[in-house]
Amino acid sequence: MKQGRLNAVREGRLLLSGNEAIARGAWEHGVTFAAAYPGTPSTEILEAIGEHYPEITAQWATNEKVALETVAGASYGGARTLSAMKHVGLNVAADPLFTLSYVGATGGIVVVSADDPGMHSSQNEQDNRLMARAAKVPILEPSDSQDALDLVGWGLEISERFDTPVMLRTTTRISHSLSVVQAGPRREFPPKGYTRDIRKRIPIPAFAKGMHARVEKRTLDLSAFGETFPLNLSIAGSRSLGVITSGVSYQHAREVLPDASFLRLALTWPLPWDLIGRFLAEMKEVRVVEEGEPFLEEQIRAHFLAPVEGKKYISLEGELEPGLARRALAPETVEPPVFAPAQVPQRPPTLCPGCPHRGAFWVLNRIKAGSTSDIGCYTLGLMPPLEAVDTVLCMGAAITVLSGLEKALGRDAVAGRIVAAIGDSTFIHSGITGLIDMVYNGCTGTVLIMDNGITAMTGGQQHPATGFSLRGEPARKLDLEAVCRACGVDRVTVVDPHDLKSLERILKEEMAVPEVSVVITRRPCVMIRRPEHRAVAVLDPAKCVSCRRCMSLGCPALSFVDGRPVVNAMLCYPECRLCADVCPKGALTKDAGGAR
Repeated sequence: MKQGRLNAVREGRLLLSGNEAIARGAWEHGVTFAAAYPGTPSTEILEAIGEHYPEITAQWATNEKVALETVAGASYGGARTLSAMKHVGLNVAADPLFTLSYVGATGGIVVVSADDPGMHSSQNEQDNRLMARAAKVPILEPSDSQDALDLVGWGLEISERFDTPVMLRTTTRISHSLSVVQAGPRREFPPKGYTRDIRKRIPIPAFAKGMHARVEKRTLDLSAFGETFPLNLSIAGSRSLGVITSGVSYQHAREVLPDASFLRLALTWPLPWDLIGRFLAEMKEVRVVEEGEPFLEEQIRAHFLAPVEGKKYISLEGELEPGLARRALAPETVEPPVFAPAQVPQRPPTLCPGCPHRGAFWVLNRIKAGSTSDIGCYTLGLMPPLEAVDTVLCMGAAITVLSGLEKALGRDAVAGRIVAAIGDSTFIHSGITGLIDMVYNGCTGTVLIMDNGITAMTGGQQHPATGFSLRGEPARKLDLEAVCRACGVDRVTVVDPHDLKSLERILKEEMAVPEVSVVITRRPCVMIRRPEHRAVAVLDPAKCVSCRRCMSLGCPALSFVDGRPVVNAMLCYPECRLCADVCPKGALTKDAGGAR
């Protein structure tokens, strides 16, 4: 983030990422409330609002559904609002989104969906333009940070003018790339106040039928609006080749095909048919360049029965980048590299040195047990040598997948063999309902809540069990043990995951009992705990028998050279002594200041 609060900057130029530009756009265009759940590549939007723009009330929600519902409530009160989430987060928020399309907006509603082509940090490559079209809400797609800033303002205006939530769809490269924006002052749009209107806000069938009719008319009106929308850009070039594109794909295509004509669409649903028709009529050949699904291509081909091509050249898999764009669109311009490729050793993802999850997975591996796991740092427990993760599906599914396994195969198939492993933030996000279901439906499995005191995978955000808000202010702290007992679990145990002997004993006991049990492994994430002392594991070569047991931890601070473990003093975490604890000969020792 930038030095100093950016709300002090009222003019001039700023170098901002797409996420920072969206936060800036929310501030400049009068947003008063924003809510989100952290998820890469969207996380920095709310972080930037929290750090730089105190005029906006901003909060981390327990999940994306809750975030969008609170935004809806603020909109009912006439406030301009923004909700942000990664693409799979919109699946969680789909229930309110689809109905909110019928209900509409009083104060403007912008829903940021940050898609992740290439799956840099996600479990799928879903293209949420399809989701927005299914919900019948308009889609805006920025091509750089200036667009991202401006389209927040346009999104709020469109939302209020057409009585609809608006999706601002970004992708990873837009979210994280920096480019120059022209800063402006904040324009205030005070909340208009709440007015009761049951026909607008209660979608019972008698009212919803009229709402649906308004949605269909709105779609036609938005298509007409797109004909003159100033950010739908027509750029004249050669008429032998025209390119229809959107988002970051516009930047790649312009670089590769500088002489072509372009129709850069920023409002990509509903489409401006007359504008597209005129562009098609002027071109000898038209290509559609877009990441992800053939969203634009299929609509244009179907509407005009025109032989436009897109996915013939650009794969629907992975992220589009300049090299791929050049090889696909202008292969004759590809030149051999003029540099030698860097020889870089492979660096697979792994848990940090000192990570509290390492002890839990090491114990599971030791007792020959696995886990139905979840979305978070602990997913990395699948990597060798720990190899203690069997399944990952979606947020909260660790618990319910374990329940399903037991229902299908019986208790004997899971008892002593598999647990549900879920993080503290993920448990709050969508694991609590699964635990209730587990108890209610008579399951007997063990749930391992890996409490590291933060939402770690996305960079260290607060959540209801940390005791702090988005802006670091004290907040009521959720008691995880009390929540589990309230769900009907009688056996709830808390243990330090670096106390390997106690953890092994507790897991064996709990996995053997014929009822639902919860084991909470509690130790702070190394990102949020700063040790006051330095301590590095030390090897006594005379005692080392080269058994490699220390290497079974998979710690990045340990390597094995010439038959001996080597400790990287720069990486070794002071308050971790797992390698010393697992060494059978006492060859590794460490003074960790008494911390366990």
